[in-house]
Amino acid sequence: MRRGGRSRGLRSRLLFTVLASMAVGVVVLTVAFNVVLRARLDGDVHDVLRARANAELATLSTVDGRLSLGEAPDDAAVDARVWVFAGKRTLERPQKAAGIVDRAALGLADGPRRTTDVGDPPTALLAVPVTRGGRRLGTVVTAASRTPYQRTERVALVSSLVLAGLLLVAVGFVARWALNAALRPVARMTADAAEWSERGLDRRFGLGPPSDELTGLASTLDGLLDRLAADMRREQRFSAELSHELRTPLAKISTQAQLLVGSPDLPEPLREEALGIVRSAAQMRAAIEALLAVARAESDGHSGSADLTAAVRSAIDTASPLAAERGIALEAAGRTTVARVTAEQALVERMLAPLLENACRLAGTRAWVETSRNAHWAEVAVADDGPGVHAGEEEAIFDPGTRGQAGRDAHEGTGLGLALARRLARSAGGEVVAYPDAAGGRFVVRLPLVDSLSGRSSRSRAPTAT
Repeated sequence: MRRGGRSRGLRSRLLFTVLASMAVGVVVLTVAFNVVLRARLDGDVHDVLRARANAELATLSTVDGRLSLGEAPDDAAVDARVWVFAGKRTLERPQKAAGIVDRAALGLADGPRRTTDVGDPPTALLAVPVTRGGRRLGTVVTAASRTPYQRTERVALVSSLVLAGLLLVAVGFVARWALNAALRPVARMTADAAEWSERGLDRRFGLGPPSDELTGLASTLDGLLDRLAADMRREQRFSAELSHELRTPLAKISTQAQLLVGSPDLPEPLREEALGIVRSAAQMRAAIEALLAVARAESDGHSGSADLTAAVRSAIDTASPLAAERGIALEAAGRTTVARVTAEQALVERMLAPLLENACRLAGTRAWVETSRNAHWAEVAVADDGPGVHAGEEEAIFDPGTRGQAGRDAHEGTGLGLALARRLARSAGGEVVAYPDAAGGRFVVRLPLVDSLSGRSSRSRAPTAT
């Protein structure tokens, strides 16, 4: 089980959804805030311009139908940046006015009421026509610098962006903590269910009737464990009944065949046939014992241990008659690897038997077995100089009833041996993999080593072929 992949799955997707939703909301709010602020600041500028224009209009009067200024403006009025025009003639202008602003104000004389921006830094100008009795006498133009307002906009924009970033970071930490807290019971329940399904089928969560998502999950997992336990008990009963029904007939067949072999009057061809019956009965007995060992390992989690060298040597001895019959040289290649694996010897022999049988049936002239080990795993490679496994079928050939192209071409095998070998290896915490496109067939059995100090398996997930 890929626990890392699982934890990065749902938790990461939920966290991404929360952060994405929060980011969209923060972006919308930030943009809206800055747009509203800018509109408000523009309104303030216009309010200042209108106030100055109204104050100036209140000081104007008419003499003989002409526009006339009131009392001389004070220093504050001079600093107010107001122009008064009679047509294109300037009646009043600020003492400190930039040339570009002054020319823009003159350009607004005799024009309609309107607002414009000029200069750098920008200055807002408002032109207000002066009329008396429906007749236009002149124009009042007021100015206000936009610099402080733009500074306020920039400060607000930077502050809102920083605040949005900090908010997203804070939300990310809080959401991660909340998701971890919310999913921790689910992860714990999933791990417990996975462990119980392999080691303790009688254990249950027992949280009562479903009242929320967590208790609903617990109820579902309890139901799943109930069904798994029922299936396992049926399989165990079937294995026990099968063993009981087959052991006695096999013992009789083996005994009678041995007596037949020992008969001095038996012709030699029949003696060879009887010896074949004895060997076949022994192989069937070993297969039954191996299947029972698998059932015990899957039901109580105790798989025993075995000397890998002895198991490999015994498996080769068992397959040697078939190799000799077909003229195949079957041997153990390479150096002897000393290792103790977490599987009974009968189990190791049975998982190697289909691989050796295939090698002997499909090899050209030679088949061999190599053993190796690392810190945690022992490997047994069964290879031959036959046609090998075709690319793309390295997994399909382990399905029950499925044969590879080489097996179909040879018209041999039922397609059950490799499936049994993989099941036996997995029952011991190991794996069987096939390597395609090699110079012949090559299958590798990986089994966890027994820790020589603690006597326990240094077991982790068996690596697969790359």
